[in-house]
Amino acid sequence: MSKADKLGVSTSFARAQPVGVSSRRAAIAEATGAPTSGVVPPSEVPIEALAHNPFNLREDLTELEELAASLTVRGQLQPLAVATRMAFMEAHPGHTDGLGRAPYVVIDGNRRLAAAQRAGLRSMHIHVNDSLATSAADILESALIANVHRVDVAPMDQARALQELVEVHGSQAQVAKRLGKTPAWVSQRLTLLNLTPELQDKVETGELKVEPARRIGRLPQEEQATAAEEAVNAVNPPRQRTRPAPTPTTDQPQPTPHTSPRRITIAADSPDTIADALTAHLTPDDLKAVTELLLTRI
Repeated sequence: MSKADKLGVSTSFARAQPVGVSSRRAAIAEATGAPTSGVVPPSEVPIEALAHNPFNLREDLTELEELAASLTVRGQLQPLAVATRMAFMEAHPGHTDGLGRAPYVVIDGNRRLAAAQRAGLRSMHIHVNDSLATSAADILESALIANVHRVDVAPMDQARALQELVEVHGSQAQVAKRLGKTPAWVSQRLTLLNLTPELQDKVETGELKVEPARRIGRLPQEEQATAAEEAVNAVNPPRQRTRPAPTPTTDQPQPTPHTSPRRITIAADSPDTIADALTAHLTPDDLKAVTELLLTRI
């Protein structure tokens, strides 16, 4: 029997069908008052009918004020992907804390829901898809896939979610295939979890940038602190106090202007290393000029 048949809905989840109902679902329906079949899911519900996804991969819902302002001015442009409370409870009987009495659980769109609550919206458009609630791994995977191209997902949150998927699917290669990414993409992001707890905290606060952090994650932990300090100093070199040059007098010979060429030594073990070295030694204008030159030679 397919998941759709077990859940009592059509494969498109556009309309519920009157089919057999499991004893667990019948008990849940009796407890919640929710019908088991024959009901057309709504496309818009009051905001209090929506509960946040307990498996949401984002530990922090960021930039809510900006999104709340956008929802107020432009309205909701994309419906939330939700599962019915009954389907969620059937699949996850031990993860119902925080759901309250809401009849729907948001699978993708928790940030929009939080922003809408902040903006004072009274209702939201939804798309009901009970197949998203079949397992914790499916919920996590759905949330990750929806957010994988979004820049506001914190790197450490993304790495932790990927690790959970690896535990579910058994290998990084399988996770990469499920996400439509390369194994190298997955491996690179998982290296953040090899960092010491102190360095992971620095990644989350932004003190240690993500790109050098991923390289440092490949080092033994006893070498990571020194490498991280070098990376931070390369991005933010300490200021040096300089004495003002003496004002020359008219009877003193003026030195001939001379600029010595700068030498940059690069251990070219990867493009990231080259980029970091150039960033540390060149001004923004010089970096732009080098970038334009490189583009002409590709």
